[in-house]
Amino acid sequence: MSHEEPEDYRKTAADFMKKEEQVREKIDENGLTWHKIYFGGGAHYRNWLDQAIEIFGEENIAVEEIRFSGLKCFEDGGEKAYRVWHKSTGKKNRTG
Repeated sequence: MSHEEPEDYRKTAADFMKKEEQVREKIDENGLTWHKIYFGGGAHYRNWLDQAIEIFGEENIAVEEIRFSGLKCFEDGGEKAYRVWHKSTGKKNRTG
């Protein structure tokens, strides 16, 4: 038996992901630029975070928990999602 989400749910989730894809960098309260290198959750998140820390150093990584509003599967399941940010050094690299 297949399960289909209502059309409004699919639109909400698609809209959320479309907006999330547009989030690429931020400037913090100290004027430093940060580039998003990962968005997601679960085991993939932990793997990305561990690798980012190993490559860039813990002092150059920041994590932001994303609160889902209106995405029932995340709210009901207690799922959390995160953005992993890399502090820009001003040098051109794969993340910025």
